[in-house]
Amino acid sequence: MASNTTPDLSRGRTVAIVGATGAVGEVLLRVLEERAFPVGELRALASERSAGTTVRFRGRELPVEVAKPAAFDGADLVFFAATGALSKELAPEVAKRGGIAIDKSNTWRMDPQVPLVIPEVNGAAVEKHQGIIANPNCTTTPFVMALGALRGVAKLKSAVVTTLQSVTGAGLPGLEELDRQLHAVAAGQPVPAPKQFAAQIVNNVVPLCETFTDNGYSTEEMKLLFETRKILDDPGFNVAMTCVRVPVPVGHSASVLLETAPALTPEAARAALAAFPGVRVMDDPKHNVFPTPADGAGSDDILVGRIRRDLTSDRLWLWTVGDNLRKGAATNAVQIAEELMRRGLR
Repeated sequence: MASNTTPDLSRGRTVAIVGATGAVGEVLLRVLEERAFPVGELRALASERSAGTTVRFRGRELPVEVAKPAAFDGADLVFFAATGALSKELAPEVAKRGGIAIDKSNTWRMDPQVPLVIPEVNGAAVEKHQGIIANPNCTTTPFVMALGALRGVAKLKSAVVTTLQSVTGAGLPGLEELDRQLHAVAAGQPVPAPKQFAAQIVNNVVPLCETFTDNGYSTEEMKLLFETRKILDDPGFNVAMTCVRVPVPVGHSASVLLETAPALTPEAARAALAAFPGVRVMDDPKHNVFPTPADGAGSDDILVGRIRRDLTSDRLWLWTVGDNLRKGAATNAVQIAEELMRRGLR
């Protein structure tokens, strides 16, 4: 529960990052600096493979140490930006030591005892934490940010979503695979066999993110359905989805066909989206204004455009774009920590 006293937002917290050398870990370091987060001590942690390297924070080189339980002694906040296996093993150790783990992986998202939080949408959920808070999937976050804006003016009934997801959704290995294939094409050489994706990603799109489940949907698609329902606290909200990997370095986009009650006009939707924190409307068809991944890269805003009434129904079309490494992962995690501090919980 929240403290009755005014929280001290300036007190330096002891912060650890597990996975500090990865794609999201690097952005986490940058976001903590940009937002002037009150870090008193920073511990950069990773697997044994990365131990002994360094990361840069506030102009200093910090040594990377092995992530193990003893590294969490005295830590206020621990950001997990590593594998799910590491989160499963170590996040409970953070909680045991009185810290709060904020986890990016899929490990804890659907655990009924663990809040799944986008602060602008369901920030009060952090009150229910028991030492672990989950960060949504980088595909779910921009989608739910748009839904969060619109549910203030209409009841959400259903959505049909097709995502176009960048290669960094698979971390640095995904980006490295795209780079290898790009260099091969530029050199007129055969494209190396794919390792991170189910098919060649350069000059291609791949209608599979992660792996298929027995029902024919991918694990990524199932996350989009179940995480959306949990964050919105709406188990009856229906999402039909297809998730596609595209050869874009950073930025997840989505085409969304949304049904609401009452039906929303494009004008009402634009106004609600523009008024919602963290959402920026880019929608001027007369001047070819719409968001692209290049527009969203490096931004913490979720960009929304192509807002229009469906020609065959009362449903509404939207196009959303979000930087999957920032608001889709690192920035949202830091905002969760800020929400905890505002509520006197850390």
